[in-house]
Amino acid sequence: MGEYEVLSAEQYEHRSPAGGDGTRCVRAGLPDPVPGQPFLPGPVFAAPYHLDPRHGPEAAPNGYGRPDNPTRRLLEAAIGDLEGGECRVFASGQAAITGLLLGLLRAGDAVVLPADGYFPVRAFATDTLAGNGVRVLLAPTVGPYPSFDGVRLVLVETPANPGLDVVDLPALAERVHAAGALLAVDNTTATPLGQRPLDLGADLVVASGTKALTGHSDLLLGYLATRSPELVERFTAWRTATGAVPGAFDAWLAHRSLATLDLRLARQSANAEALARLLAARADVSGLRWPGLPDDPAYPVASRQLRRMPGVLSFDLGSAERVARFLDAARLVSAATSFGGLHTTADRRAQWGDDTTPGFVRLSCGVEDTVDLTADVSAALDATA
Repeated sequence: MGEYEVLSAEQYEHRSPAGGDGTRCVRAGLPDPVPGQPFLPGPVFAAPYHLDPRHGPEAAPNGYGRPDNPTRRLLEAAIGDLEGGECRVFASGQAAITGLLLGLLRAGDAVVLPADGYFPVRAFATDTLAGNGVRVLLAPTVGPYPSFDGVRLVLVETPANPGLDVVDLPALAERVHAAGALLAVDNTTATPLGQRPLDLGADLVVASGTKALTGHSDLLLGYLATRSPELVERFTAWRTATGAVPGAFDAWLAHRSLATLDLRLARQSANAEALARLLAARADVSGLRWPGLPDDPAYPVASRQLRRMPGVLSFDLGSAERVARFLDAARLVSAATSFGGLHTTADRRAQWGDDTTPGFVRLSCGVEDTVDLTADVSAALDATA
């Protein structure tokens, strides 16, 4: 029967009711089937809704479009199912992560942020959080960490963007909770199919859905997920007050895109492995990082913590000029920021403020045929050697 396992009736009966990754992605957040209705209802565009003349918004789930939208709620149910918690979606990943920080931290609080993670988060902390009286501490993804005594929140990004280090989440959660702090995990690179931080001890998950989660490079989205009712209430109130909500059409596009997440990640991960092995064999490429390689520093933790390896890798071509020539020569690698899309892209991170060398490249594998992509990258590197 090829690569597919045929389950016996007894095995199927004891399988998770939600099914495997592909089944969960296809079914997540869909309403109960009704004859004559679509699988996924179309987007609901509304600012005001009709109100009950006597009981107002208490009579129905929708009163006004900023806090209430049925399309958005279906998407939140879908992502929450995949992450294993209750979800609130935001207008972008940055809206979600700044909502996390501003919605939780007050003057006098201390927060630990990744020194090697997404640069705009550090810039926001320096420009805004510190000005609000929050003490900002930075630490590399894999440490060493400062003392967590007196810290309100520890935020880690794992695998880190762009360096791809991986932190042992259960061990870190134990240390964070022993100090009375909360642990939030940026799950953008891994996606909920790569790891479920809430299962590994995290209190909160934050992520950019712009990237691999939705994966079609056509929308901006962010989300928070947690199992704490108090935190859900806090961040729901924050989002309502700030209006940081995605539009109905973006929410619908995101939900539609979730159905292929398992398939997209499988090809992206396979492409990343093939490219990592190709790059590892080349003397003109240095600093290669991909957590799935056995000799990668992240591999010992990643191999036991990640359910699948990301489709992102990083390496160094020695200079900004060689990166430009590589991108000029490649037919299947586009120069673009972000990652996790259908098309393979590469990004010289120093131009965005990351503390990287001029020739450092973050490459995001798309879903092109593996043989075509490896041949193209090899030829482009040969042309710039």
